[in-house]
Amino acid sequence: MEIGIGLPTMLPGASGALVLDWARKADQGSFSSLTVIDRVVYPNFEPMITLAAAAGLTRRIRLITSVLLAPLRDTAVLAKEAASLDAFSGGRLTLGLGIGVRTDDFAACEVDMHMRGKRFDAQLQTMRRVWDGQPVSETVGVIGPRPAQPGGPRILIGGRSPEAIRRVARWGAGYIAGSGPPQMAQQGYALAKEAWMAAGKPGKPYFAGGTYFAFGPDAAERGGAFLRDFYGFLGPLADTMAQRLPTTPAAVKDAIAAFEDIGLDELLLWPTIADLDQLDRLADFLSPAARDLDRVIHEV
Repeated sequence: MEIGIGLPTMLPGASGALVLDWARKADQGSFSSLTVIDRVVYPNFEPMITLAAAAGLTRRIRLITSVLLAPLRDTAVLAKEAASLDAFSGGRLTLGLGIGVRTDDFAACEVDMHMRGKRFDAQLQTMRRVWDGQPVSETVGVIGPRPAQPGGPRILIGGRSPEAIRRVARWGAGYIAGSGPPQMAQQGYALAKEAWMAAGKPGKPYFAGGTYFAFGPDAAERGGAFLRDFYGFLGPLADTMAQRLPTTPAAVKDAIAAFEDIGLDELLLWPTIADLDQLDRLADFLSPAARDLDRVIHEV
């Protein structure tokens, strides 16, 4: 299982300089990807612009949106942005895409929330045409540039509705779970795999998921405060998420092991505190040497 790291784009006190330093340092380590979360009505950095900045500072690490709320964006512009970012990064972009659930985001973007599923389906079809170099329609020509990856960036679909699961098989390369426990991620992936096989697609869909973490003497308080604010619309569930936040190396290792046990291909670890030492602490015990030592200790 690969392990990616979230950029602190959502967190209180996160500056542009911190986000860029975080990207540089992550690229020098063993993390598989940099990932960003999307919102509109929140004091976060815009995901595609953030990843464009990160692409210019990094060389090997992949770039993932987890997830980008596609219906909030103009389809042609999103397709062009994604193709450009994929070209600039040398084919390192993966688009995790979803439809969103927060009413204020849709109100801010003047998009009908009740039509977001149908809009998303049309967007996926149009983006594929754009990335394949086809005219958008009989009256609209080709939109460039061509992405580095043939056919466009890899797409991972998020969501648990029957419609979301069908999109995995039709448009996606895999399924990306939200911030719930491993069992919930496993249930969503099982449905995606069934749809994949029913569609006659070869192999199996890619399986990604994520969880939050925090380190330090005040980790539970600081990290929990962010989760309660960001997921406040979920009511008591936000407090449950805060209480379950892993705040020690042992707890994070247990979380990683639980996701590995369900067959995850890539786990995305999202920070809840905007300090660079959070990345350093995580990198220290995820280093190959530390993981080999940990394996020896458990065997003994």
